[in-house]
Amino acid sequence: MPVSAIRVRRLCTELSGVARTSELAELGVDAYSLRLAVDAGEVVRLREGVYGVADLPAEVQTAVRHGGRLGCLSRLGIDGVWLLEQPASVHVAMMRTGRRRFHSECRCITHWSDSRLAGPAVALDEALVQVLGCRGEEEFFVALESAMRKRLITRSGIERIRSRVPKVHRGLVGFARWDADSGLESLLRLRLRAHGLALASQIDIPGIGRVDFVLGDRLILEVDGKQNHVDGFDSLIGTEHARAAAASKRHKDLVRDAVAAAYGFETLRFDYALVVHDWPLVEAAILAKVDRGLHLRSRVAGRGR
Repeated sequence: MPVSAIRVRRLCTELSGVARTSELAELGVDAYSLRLAVDAGEVVRLREGVYGVADLPAEVQTAVRHGGRLGCLSRLGIDGVWLLEQPASVHVAMMRTGRRRFHSECRCITHWSDSRLAGPAVALDEALVQVLGCRGEEEFFVALESAMRKRLITRSGIERIRSRVPKVHRGLVGFARWDADSGLESLLRLRLRAHGLALASQIDIPGIGRVDFVLGDRLILEVDGKQNHVDGFDSLIGTEHARAAAASKRHKDLVRDAVAAAYGFETLRFDYALVVHDWPLVEAAILAKVDRGLHLRSRVAGRGR
């Protein structure tokens, strides 16, 4: 008697969502039952001898068809880790003894690994190590802090990463925080670190409220990762509401900056486009304030004498 399609799916799920025919055969699933499960839409054939549950994420299916496991940026994206740029291609982790399969419309990016892979996707700490080699320090750092903030990684996972990255990059792991509010804030801290500038993060200032950063003791840096403009014309009502919300936020920001000025603070405010795509301008604005000593109350007070 054939195994029901629902049971075949359940068995695949118990095997991390992807199973070889040999694994299913050991559990009593014959070729006829497997074919019925495919016809019923409960499982899909990913490549010869390998099947997966039908609702397996598309990126995972692509990685398995390629002959490996989901890795690097694509693995992080599954868990909603903050990325500077969404990957245009699926990143696949392959054991060095494995064989790539160039499937239909294959644009996969392959990462070779010496560690034994299990399941349809690599572990999160493995993916982060891959990001460092693939995309460099900045993408690695913002992804690491995002994973830490979301509690997707443990302290032991952090230590595994530290032990696996090159020594020159281990300081980045120690510099990472568990409470970074956004990837933009992570990027700002990292880039200013190169200038020897330390930022105090998420600071409550009496009379002003919580600010993203304070540099020195009087320069407030605010980073807004949300779009404050309207894209497209989906509906007139929706557009007007979005414009009103953006105008209200802009007004609140102006009031907040004015209150900060009344308390003796300087404020610089940046958005996503500035930090990511026009960093030289952001850098110049901050360094100009620092060069004039406007981040320190003692320097400003001294000028008044």
